Amino acid sequence: MGMKTKVALGAVVGIVVIGVVSANSGDDGSGNGGNGGGTSAAADKNAGGSGDKAGKADDAAKSDSGDKGASKASQAEQFKAFVAKNGTPKEKAAVAHVLKVQGADRQNDILDSADVYTDFTGGLTGEGSGPSKLIASAFADWKDSKNGLVTVYDADGEIITNGNF
Repeated sequence: MGMKTKVALGAVVGIVVIGVVSANSGDDGSGNGGNGGGTSAAADKNAGGSGDKAGKADDAAKSDSGDKGASKASQAEQFKAFVAKNGTPKEKAAVAHVLKVQGADRQNDILDSADVYTDFTGGLTGEGSGPSKLIASAFADWKDSKNGLVTVYDADGEIITNGNF
């Protein structure tokens, strides 16, 4: 009973955080020049949502970010590059399953939220339960916030784990 309560509480907190950040991100996107982070996030969202296969979505995201400018890599590519340079072998293997990262580009240290989408299946009890904790830990090494929450999702959009960064 205690574990179910913790999972439910974590899910509720995650949803509230995502809602608050979503409500605030609309104001930030229009005021700070929408073509920088807003276009990249929209391109990643469209690429991830339209492809049924993980490889196709990842290839589409890479081609979209390449078209926008070679100097601006997607958040997922930046995260993977950081882990490739600084991560442990187990973190590198776990991060290889990352398809998309959202919310890592804008932080205000008040209530930061980031989402990491993977190709794991099975939700909390699936194959990605252990590696997703490594992904959350690697994300905390990559980004730093006074009050940040990273949530890792599986291929079906179910929460696998979350952690502070």
